[in-house]
Parts: sequence; C-alpha cells; structure tokens
Amino acid sequence: MAVILCLETSTEVCSVALSVDGNPVVEREDKSGKNHAMLLARFVEEVMTAKNLQYNQLNAIAVSGGPGSYTGLRIGVSTAKGLCYASGLPLIAIPSLKAMAHHVISNPSIFGFVGKESLLYCPMIDARRMEVYAAIYDNHLTKIRDIQADIIDHLSFTEFLQNQKILFFGNGADKCKMTIQHPNALFLDNISASASYMAVPAEAAFAAGNFVDVAYYEPFYLKDFVATIPTKNVFHSKKD
Repeated sequence: MAVILCLETSTEVCSVALSVDGNPVVEREDKSGKNHAMLLARFVEEVMTAKNLQYNQLNAIAVSGGPGSYTGLRIGVSTAKGLCYASGLPLIAIPSLKAMAHHVISNPSIFGFVGKESLLYCPMIDARRMEVYAAIYDNHLTKIRDIQADIIDHLSFTEFLQNQKILFFGNGADKCKMTIQHPNALFLDNISASASYMAVPAEAAFAAGNFVDVAYYEPFYLKDFVATIPTKNVFHSKKD
C-alpha cells in the first residue's frame, strides 16, 4: 500500500489529493484559474493536516506532467521537486491527458457508455484560440494516437471518426462542439483535470518503480512558452 501526494496544475484547475492504495481520500481543488502559485502550497498543507500526516509518512509525490499551461506546469513541478528534495521522496510524473482518460474509461456506468468496447476516448486540454492538446486512447487505455497540438477545424480527427465513435472531453472539448460535427463525434461535459484522477495511475507507477529524476525532470510542455505582447505601449508618449 502506497500513500502518494498528487499535484495537478496543468490547466486552470489547481488540485491536490492524497491517495492511499490508489484511492483518493482527501482533496482540495480550485477551478477559478490563475491562482496556482498562491493556492498550491496551502492545499498541500491542508490535505496533509486533514489526515494528520507527516511528509516522512508518504511514499511518493506525483505531479501532472503535461501537456498544459506552461506556468501551471512549472509551478506544480517546482513544488513537487521541492517536496521531494526536502523529504527524500521519489517523484512520479503522470501525463495530464492520460489521467483524464483513465477516469472516464474506468467509470463507464457514471457517464453512460457501458458496453461500448469500440469507443475511442479523446481527452482535450485547451491551448487557446482553436488549438487543443489531445491524444486518443482505446477502452484499455492503449494510446491510439500520440499527444499532439491540434488546430481544430471541421476535418479534425476525420481519419478516426470515419471508422469509430470518439468521445471528446476535457476543457478543450467545449470549444470543439460546433466545429467537429461528425455523427461519430460524442462529447462529454464537465470533465476537467483533477489530482484525484491521478491516484490509480500514480499507484501503478509506484508499484512498477516508474520514477523520474528529481534533479533533471521537466514537464512535457509540447510547445515553447511564448510571451504575449501588450496591445498598448504604456511607455509611449502621446502625440501633441
């Protein structure tokens, strides 16, 4: 049995969960966005206090490994590394999209897809404008298409939709509903990244000894960080 602290910061959701033997037992979560730096450390302390645990009673730290928000991923990984350095714990990295897919695939009765073995699953993370980070998995969580940054149009995923139904979900799927209108395209609402979804994959990784190097690990950003340029130059003086 492993006790694992899970941190999820790849999207607008800031989430921390304590997992015992693959089951989330306590969680703190905020979905307002842009508060990760302020909330993450507080949530960690709250879940540890809720179970009256010390860090030396943990077996590992798990963190969302991307893709997703550049800033969010850096905050999560930096915090996880700090905890690992301080406590001597191993670090586990869980792909953000895989954790979401595992949650949906593992709960077919909740989402109304019982017995649909041929269904494919496409978790999506919003990458702004009409771009998403997405991958495709089958019912056994085998990756059918690797993680990519997709610019969505009416032809997106056609090569898969021609042969099978695909269930799209995640915060990137909402903006695709009006664009991907193939009869085999299904959409599942209200699925967002969560630390609790990491519990089972983190437990499996721990049992297999799949740890990452605390010193050198970097999250999977997929795209380089691009700083935005303000539309107004606040230093530009007005003309007379």
